Amino acid sequence: MFVLCIESSHARGMGHLFRSLTLATELRSRGHSVRFLANDHPNSLRIIRERDFEVALYDLAAATGWEEAFVDPGAPPPIWINDRLNTQRSHTETIKCLGAKLVTFDDRGDGAELADVNICALLFEKTEDLRGKDVRLGVEYMILNPEIERYRRVRQGLASILVTLGGADTYGVTVRVAKWLRSKPFPVTIVTGPSFQHMAELEEVVSTAPPDRFKLLNQVPSLAAEMYRHDLAITGGGVTPFEACAAGLPCVVIANEPFEIPVGRALEQLGAAFFAGHHSEFDLGILEKAIPIRRMSETAMTKVDLGGVDRVADLLESLAAWP
Repeated sequence: MFVLCIESSHARGMGHLFRSLTLATELRSRGHSVRFLANDHPNSLRIIRERDFEVALYDLAAATGWEEAFVDPGAPPPIWINDRLNTQRSHTETIKCLGAKLVTFDDRGDGAELADVNICALLFEKTEDLRGKDVRLGVEYMILNPEIERYRRVRQGLASILVTLGGADTYGVTVRVAKWLRSKPFPVTIVTGPSFQHMAELEEVVSTAPPDRFKLLNQVPSLAAEMYRHDLAITGGGVTPFEACAAGLPCVVIANEPFEIPVGRALEQLGAAFFAGHHSEFDLGILEKAIPIRRMSETAMTKVDLGGVDRVADLLESLAAWP
């Protein structure tokens, strides 16, 4: 049994949810039982259930004391997977006392020290403070949607821009990006997610733009399919720009959180993206210059592959086999 414990909300964003769903789907395809634990966020709970996974609620406000209810005393201890960023030691001590093996993602909390595996594909800055018995670094452990394989292509030039800033876009960055783009000569498609709460402001900006400048889409059936239609994406600094790069779609990255700043810089160093800065003072001036779209597209597909979910699932199966 694999237990995936996630945090997903307007404030936290929904990247943890979608990463865990991709991993859970792979584990299920290999014949494993998977159960989700999630905080009380209706949109996230709906999405998990639509994917036919069992999900139970845990108390987000409690550091510990709730975990035992989700471990069956009559069954072998599960592999407990935390995708909640920084975990507290009291929580991970409880997990270990229950006999479970512990995996965590991008975890810099003091609880990570007790993790059997800490998978840090999204961390690109100094690593001295990363904890865990086995710390795995590198883009090769990035869990990306395997559907992207169907939509990979080399872009030839810049004719269309996609704006996709997360399932929640906590800080309303989409609205500010739209204000900047409304006077530019590119057709722009804006995709908003299930927890986007700035639609009135966004629609007001769109209404003041030239006709046919913007196309608004909410909760598209397949972001990978939508990415295929465009030549450049403006994204946050989570998993989305890596999915875009794997598809051959160069990015301009805006960091929604401080920890996303090294992500944007790392993708820029790879030659697959430009980093526009933190959302509080981003600069999209690069769009006013000639952008080497074809070269960036080819580089992106070379540097970011789609094998991360298989590598992580293999690692989890190996962990499950340990005595």
